[in-house]
Amino acid sequence: MTTSLDATHDPTLRSWVDSANAENTDFPVQNLPFGRFTAPSVAAHDTAGTPRMGIAIGDQVLDLQMVQHALLTNGSPAWALTPDTARPDTLPDWLAPLADGDLNAFMRLGAAVRRGLRAWLSAALAEGSPLQAVLQPCLRAQADCTMQLPCQIGDYTDFYTGIHHATSVGKLFRPDNPLLPNYKWVPIGYHGRASSLVVSGTPVRRPLGQLKAPTAETPTLGPCQRLDYELELGALIGTGNALGTRVPLAQAEDHLFGLVLLNDWSARDVQAWEYQPLGPFLAKNFASTVSPWVVTMEALAPFRTAFNRPAIEGGDAGTLPYLDGDDNRLSGAFDLTLEVELQTAAMRAAGLPPQRLSRGRWTEAAWWTLAQLVTHHTVGGCNLQPGDLLGTGTLSGPGPDQAGSLLELSGGGKSPLTLPGGETRTFLQDGDTLTLRAWGEKPGARRIGLGTCSGTVQPAA
Repeated sequence: MTTSLDATHDPTLRSWVDSANAENTDFPVQNLPFGRFTAPSVAAHDTAGTPRMGIAIGDQVLDLQMVQHALLTNGSPAWALTPDTARPDTLPDWLAPLADGDLNAFMRLGAAVRRGLRAWLSAALAEGSPLQAVLQPCLRAQADCTMQLPCQIGDYTDFYTGIHHATSVGKLFRPDNPLLPNYKWVPIGYHGRASSLVVSGTPVRRPLGQLKAPTAETPTLGPCQRLDYELELGALIGTGNALGTRVPLAQAEDHLFGLVLLNDWSARDVQAWEYQPLGPFLAKNFASTVSPWVVTMEALAPFRTAFNRPAIEGGDAGTLPYLDGDDNRLSGAFDLTLEVELQTAAMRAAGLPPQRLSRGRWTEAAWWTLAQLVTHHTVGGCNLQPGDLLGTGTLSGPGPDQAGSLLELSGGGKSPLTLPGGETRTFLQDGDTLTLRAWGEKPGARRIGLGTCSGTVQPAA
């Protein structure tokens, strides 16, 4: 399960791409996340508007379609760097699906190929690399790229790993029985709607749905009045498993490719009326926003830490053997900081910056690890496939300023938040822009981030 640290994680490593050396960048040479994009044509062999994969490096994107062309033009021997990186004759095969914009096909090649390409990219982009002159023309400014969803997401499962969120929401919906007894034993989840996953920056239309006031005899159809966000992380499956087989915990992380940020927008008033007995439906299926850059499991290795469940009332009930293991306990968690910002239309007009709503840590929120989610998802024989997305559920910390949703921050709408300029919010209004961030930072490691996951609320149709 544990990904070993190697030369690609060296905190002193610098890149010949100057912006990658900035202290506050999410994308130093130690990160190297994958993203799918389109951009204007800059060369005769470059087809404008064709999606292809790139690597974020500072404020630039290394265009892997252009890299493949440069490889073929310059000849394989020119691409040999060190004995630890990919053999020159393997690089064309590895780059081919990425040049075609098909991250799913690259995912199928497995973790060993991913690590090999990471090692080669790290050496190629490092300060003093003999390939600088060849790769420099393959860079594009991120500002000139239109980002897409990073891969084809065929299935989306949203879990409920945030114990503090589950308890807080349970108190609002079920005051007498906030945390159901199965929660401590089962990684609770539901199958979401993959077709309404959108990339960061896509406007989010306020949904319509059935609403029923507590005092009303019948429901009505109307625009959601209690629109909310949910601060989540999403794990993308790399290699899948066959139908009818299960993935043991010790092998679970071998099936993970990397992480994205995920905002599972939620219509709380629709949810309150429809969720019993089968759970979320229209309250969740209108949009879920995904950040464009996939940070690989290898890049996250410096931020591994022991998995200790958050302390809660009633304590830990235990874990069934199939969801327990030494490696999972010793290093199954990742110490990432999570943050939410809100900027209203009035704040933008007045030139006011976004207001931070919350900041917390993944390790203080999650009752289950990513490996446990994979193992439980497959224990009944479900076949996961490359590009499947597993959401963590809302990651709220124990403190009032660590909540991952407005439902919690406003106490179910009873305690409005005051924003700069005097505005207040209990739930999101039209024109509000909500942005999620996450990063890893600790002594002895280079800070890396997941970029941003952002969406602006549009009026109901």
